[in-house]
Amino acid sequence: MAKTDGNVYTVVFATIMVVVVGGVLAAMAQGLKPAIKENERFEKQQNILYAMGVNENVEGEGGVNFIPTDRVEAEYQKYIKESYIIQNGEINATDEAFKVDMKKQSKLPKSERKLPLFVGERDGQAFYVVPMYGKGLWDAIWGYIALDKDLVVQGAFFDHKGETPGLGANIKERYFMDDFTGEKIMDGDAFAGITVAKGNNDPKNLEKDDFEVDALAGATITGDGVSAMIRSTLKSYVPFIKSMQ
Repeated sequence: MAKTDGNVYTVVFATIMVVVVGGVLAAMAQGLKPAIKENERFEKQQNILYAMGVNENVEGEGGVNFIPTDRVEAEYQKYIKESYIIQNGEINATDEAFKVDMKKQSKLPKSERKLPLFVGERDGQAFYVVPMYGKGLWDAIWGYIALDKDLVVQGAFFDHKGETPGLGANIKERYFMDDFTGEKIMDGDAFAGITVAKGNNDPKNLEKDDFEVDALAGATITGDGVSAMIRSTLKSYVPFIKSMQ
């Protein structure tokens, strides 16, 4: 009978278990990869549609309600009419825009970046949906902003990887995102962006031509990150959206 209480047995047994378990996990990950990719596609479609107001939110209530995954593919095809990539001062229509990874693009020199733009239509109105990627307090933040032909915000969606719960994490709450609707990003012909401003003195966000929304309590750095993300991203898109009018 083989001894099972020696160091050699322990090491061999542990090695075998690591190999077996590792192999099983790798096989499971490979098997789940198509489903993971599909869910990522659905989530991106939900976020783009949410920004242009295609969602299941209930008026007067505070929850964020996306188009369900069993319907989002059809709704995306219904509302998104064109997609483009802006690069090296040129804009080209392409279905590849949906596949662009904004995280990877953010690490490239500006001259090499691909900037996707999605053009939708709802109730006879054109929406220009811009993806954004930036840095919050602890990690990445990202989102989408929908603009009309006059470069007025028609909707926004924000999310994060690791902002503080109850503070910076609230950028994904509906009450914060709703504040952006109706805000202008242009001061005449000059780009102004939108600042998440502490001491905005407009807590109900009734002023839509001040280029500010009220900051989240205790989340100054996250708010600054949202402001910088909006400013740095939208400024690159404005000339092209104007040229599409």
